[in-house]
Amino acid sequence: MKVIKLVARQTLASYRKPSSMQIKESYPLPPYSTVIGMIHLACGYKEYVDMDISVQGSYYSKVNELYTRYEFKSGYYEKGRHSIEIKSKEYKSTGLTVGPANIELLTNLKLVIHIKPIDENRLNEIYRGLKSPKEYLSLGRREDLLIIENVEIIDVEEKTLESDYKLNNDAYVPIGYMNDDDTDDESTIYKLNKKYNINEKTKIRYWEKQILARYFSSKSTIYKRSKVLTDGKDLVFLA
Repeated sequence: MKVIKLVARQTLASYRKPSSMQIKESYPLPPYSTVIGMIHLACGYKEYVDMDISVQGSYYSKVNELYTRYEFKSGYYEKGRHSIEIKSKEYKSTGLTVGPANIELLTNLKLVIHIKPIDENRLNEIYRGLKSPKEYLSLGRREDLLIIENVEIIDVEEKTLESDYKLNNDAYVPIGYMNDDDTDDESTIYKLNKKYNINEKTKIRYWEKQILARYFSSKSTIYKRSKVLTDGKDLVFLA
């Protein structure tokens, strides 16, 4: 099986958890939808191109930073309560509050991403897009620049581990990919977005496909006799 392997790094990044409110918390690795969106931008795709990906990596530390939050308030605009008045021809004016808030940032990230388009004919197309993207690439916020160190087309194969294997990186492992007794480490389970559609009437985006995945640290050990995908250096957990 041929896949694209992308090795990249970021100085700072935040992959916001949708459920976080007061502080914009970050996932430990970019969710599938974030990576797929970056690939679509790199290749100039205007419609969704289906693909499976594996996301692994690591970060050095977490820090908090201030940012300016714009919050729409319910009810009518009140001077002294709201920062800005938003006027509308159809409705009475409403208020917008502007103020400082905190965002969680990851520092010194290393990412190892494997990409397998469902249509194998797009393999070289995506490879060329990542080698020569349409514009500068980012993951997370628009300012979270992605520095690509290497991109190549490689082979992966399924094999049975003959000895216990310690992961090279932190990784998302889809539920059902391995049994609970295949690893020695407890994991955190995330529901990660992957594919969305847009309602043509409301223009609201809704998620069509979400993946339940375990987040394993690089200290995790996968026991021998487990069946895995590997590229010869790293294990691959496609979703």
